[in-house]
Amino acid sequence: MKAIHVTRLDGPESVEFVDAERPAPGPGEVLIEVAVAGVTFPELLQTRGMYQVRHELPFVLGSEAAGTVVEVGEGSRFAVGDRVAAITGKGTFAEYLVAADQQTVKVPDPVSLAHAAGMPMNLLTADFSLRVRGNVQPGQTVLVHGAAGGLGSAGVQLALAMGLEVVAVVSTDDKAAMVKELGAHHVVKAEGFKDAVLEIFPDGVDVVYDPVGGDRFTDSLRCLKRFGHLQVLGFTAGEIPTVKVNRLLLKNISVVGVAWGEATRGNPNLIAEQWEVISEHVAAGRLNPHIHATYPLEQAGAAISELDNRAVLGKVLLEVKPEA
Repeated sequence: MKAIHVTRLDGPESVEFVDAERPAPGPGEVLIEVAVAGVTFPELLQTRGMYQVRHELPFVLGSEAAGTVVEVGEGSRFAVGDRVAAITGKGTFAEYLVAADQQTVKVPDPVSLAHAAGMPMNLLTADFSLRVRGNVQPGQTVLVHGAAGGLGSAGVQLALAMGLEVVAVVSTDDKAAMVKELGAHHVVKAEGFKDAVLEIFPDGVDVVYDPVGGDRFTDSLRCLKRFGHLQVLGFTAGEIPTVKVNRLLLKNISVVGVAWGEATRGNPNLIAEQWEVISEHVAAGRLNPHIHATYPLEQAGAAISELDNRAVLGKVLLEVKPEA
């Protein structure tokens, strides 16, 4: 089969399009013929050896994909012909992928495999952040940083589906237009976002959903109302911020870590449990990712580089085999 290998840690331009051995499923696993793979920020970091999870070189890149089950291992709960999405952490940038049952979910009939490939990591992370870690309630307010990116736009869509009032923070006019199409109630620019948010909500917001980090962190804390909390999902800005804890004390606010991947390692049933919760929204089309661009598998390096340019609106995909 064809696959994308990481053989050295020199960035996305160094990935290789190679012939690789087709894997075979073991007990409780499935072999998926990949239709489309999603491109995520961890792939960019992995090509540089900067991600917290490191794989031994060489390895097949890719964290998530959607396709059709073509072979099942003993005891698998899936059947040949099932349309599925999988979240494996590696190995999805290939024509075939082995995934454990716990890493695999069925794709509802109304949902294309292309859209399904762009859902798993971002939507499940957003659900883990807002529902599991945040215990948000309908009517609360949430500020979403990086709202036009993959993880940010998933947060916007899920927050809307959960009945939250959304303030989307973006850096450009085209990103603003995109999140307005998603349905965000308020859209503000990243530069000067604190004053803009406090003009809308003088007492602050209940939740800040932050996959960006960097120098906006302190102003995000200032945007919280009493008893609010800031959710740390990542650091796409590149800088890991620090916090003076007296800021937390003064307003009874909290900073909450959101490490969805780590949580799945501690609870292998978490993916299935989360998918069951959000599947109604998925089937109804309320959580469809906005597709920024689609590349063929052999252009994986270019697709990953899109994320490095910070101009992505929604999701970048790799098309492996077009859905019939």
